[in-house]
Amino acid sequence: MRTALAYAVSAALVAGTALGLAPAAHAADSAAETAGSLRFVDITGDGGTVLKANVVTPAGADGTTRFPVIVLPTSWAVPQIEYLAQAKRLADSGYVVVSYNSRGFWQSGGEIETAGPKDIADASRVIDWALANTPADPAEVGMAGVSYGAGISLLTAAHDKRVKAVAALSGWADLIESIYSGRTQHLQAAALLGGAGYLTGRPGPELQQVLDDFLSSDLDKEDEMIAWGRERSAATHLDAINANRPAIMLGNAWGDTIFPPNQFASFYEKLSGPKRLEFRPGDHATAEATGLLGLPNDTWTSAHRWFDHYLKGADNGIDREQPVQLKPRSDAGYEGYPDWKSVNANQRRFALTGSEHLWANVDSGADGGVVMLSNLLDQFFKAPPTASIPLLPRAFAGVWQSERYGTAQRVRGTARLHTTVTPTAESGTFVAYLYDVGPLGIGKLISNAPYTFHGRAPGKAFSVDLDLFSTAYDVPAGHRLALVVDTVDPLYIEHNPTGAQLTFSSPAADPSYVSVPLRTE
Repeated sequence: MRTALAYAVSAALVAGTALGLAPAAHAADSAAETAGSLRFVDITGDGGTVLKANVVTPAGADGTTRFPVIVLPTSWAVPQIEYLAQAKRLADSGYVVVSYNSRGFWQSGGEIETAGPKDIADASRVIDWALANTPADPAEVGMAGVSYGAGISLLTAAHDKRVKAVAALSGWADLIESIYSGRTQHLQAAALLGGAGYLTGRPGPELQQVLDDFLSSDLDKEDEMIAWGRERSAATHLDAINANRPAIMLGNAWGDTIFPPNQFASFYEKLSGPKRLEFRPGDHATAEATGLLGLPNDTWTSAHRWFDHYLKGADNGIDREQPVQLKPRSDAGYEGYPDWKSVNANQRRFALTGSEHLWANVDSGADGGVVMLSNLLDQFFKAPPTASIPLLPRAFAGVWQSERYGTAQRVRGTARLHTTVTPTAESGTFVAYLYDVGPLGIGKLISNAPYTFHGRAPGKAFSVDLDLFSTAYDVPAGHRLALVVDTVDPLYIEHNPTGAQLTFSSPAADPSYVSVPLRTE
């Protein structure tokens, strides 16, 4: 029932988008007949699979001059017209651009492999085709993409030494840490991806089985599922990427409910080649969305500058800027840091004193919001999920609050919860939330993260360290921070048996606390 419900919900969420894109794709096909620099082509991928693609070349290209080439795999469930606006701009500035529909989606052949080996082989075949059929320079190959296209681009950079530069936007470097962080299934994210795959493509047997095992909480298949996800994670292939040394730009949104920012930040720190990390307000792919419509967009501007420097040799200064660029969720401008460690350098703790005893299986009203919606509202209207902290039912929610701050507190980076948990059952789930609480007790969500345990001895305490999802949020003067824990959130699958209870305590020998990273300047 859980699997069926998840697919039904996700189908409803994506149906309007998927159906709306189909007429647009048809219109683009018609327009191609009159666009001299735009061609719609078939490219033979791995095993003979036909990939539907489009090619945009610089105006006046006559075959006597070679141009840098950028390959753009499409996002999950999005047709090949996705990047036309950006492809045109890149071509106008001297790039050959090849965008293709990933196998298993829309008109491309094959089945959805979820960035598996066949997808990576496809990307290399597209590069082969571009070098053989366009005025592309084999020494200046770049890849970029949003979401699914970002993941495929990073993985291709590990397996194909020709890839010299990458812009991975709203993507993943660690698939398991993205949708199974805290050993907890991210229900809405997985259901949305699964439903969109069924609506717009052809999931292969392996993906169908993984989705069923994941959404049905089949722990007997957990090791297999994790191995499947690791193979499809650039973090697993880090040594190969560092050996190839492509210039990698990573961009993501603070509130990405499909690929949260923590896993990108961790991956960034381990890269040894040229690199850049940018985080902005928003949800999954919303930071890049206006650029896909041809409107001004900071993310795509940075990606163009990245390619201009590392593929065309332009001295535009991007290599001399602070490589970590963060835009807070307030109206403040960008902040530069030398590395991700510097973002988290100044930690301030507030103690979680006393003991909180919770009954499980009941949603207290503290929630992380709705996938693809709540953080979009925060991005454009500064309206994150809220909760009345004084009115949260204490039988189902544990609440701790800091003192009121006399000055604004600029939260930057990854807050960490350290606590001690005593369960009444061997399995369980809780979700931690960090709120900005105003004078009237209304809490605005700053961050959250889930945590699931299995195989614990009932009645025996154990310690937990949980990283909340990274963010950049300004807490106004006169407000306080609140840490809330409960056991149910619609974003996640919970594993609390009926009637289970959780006790959160702070032993004298191991006090509980929240460590919050603050910007001091």
